[in-house]
Amino acid sequence: MYKLSKRSLTNLQGVNTNLVKVVQRAIEIAKQDFMVTEGLRSREQCCINYGKGRTAQQCTQKGVPAKYAQPSISKVTWLNNPFASKHSQGRAVDLVPYPVDWNDLAKFRLIAEAMKQAAKELNVSINWGGDWQKTKDYPHFEV
Repeated sequence: MYKLSKRSLTNLQGVNTNLVKVVQRAIEIAKQDFMVTEGLRSREQCCINYGKGRTAQQCTQKGVPAKYAQPSISKVTWLNNPFASKHSQGRAVDLVPYPVDWNDLAKFRLIAEAMKQAAKELNVSINWGGDWQKTKDYPHFEV
């Protein structure tokens, strides 16, 4: 049985209580250890994320200060509104296999299995970014 680290518990602060319960139950039943890399996202973090892969002009058009523009790196968000992320409302978490392995999708699927089972047990409706049709977001879970 796995246990959430202090860092993961800290990253759950401000997150929807039902989602926190699902994460806490999922770590107990998971076949793959994981950590919470992000929960509640600050406005500044929304700006940082939106700026990745975008020019200063693209940023300012969406209300993001030009200083956050980083056009030479890969995009990490495809939201039209940079502040519309469920993370900014405390309604989403990002969970990553531990030890970290971004390329082993089987590990992300094991986490998703545990999250879905925990959500069912607790009667909480969640969505997994790995089930999305267009752009997959394997670490992402939201209520």
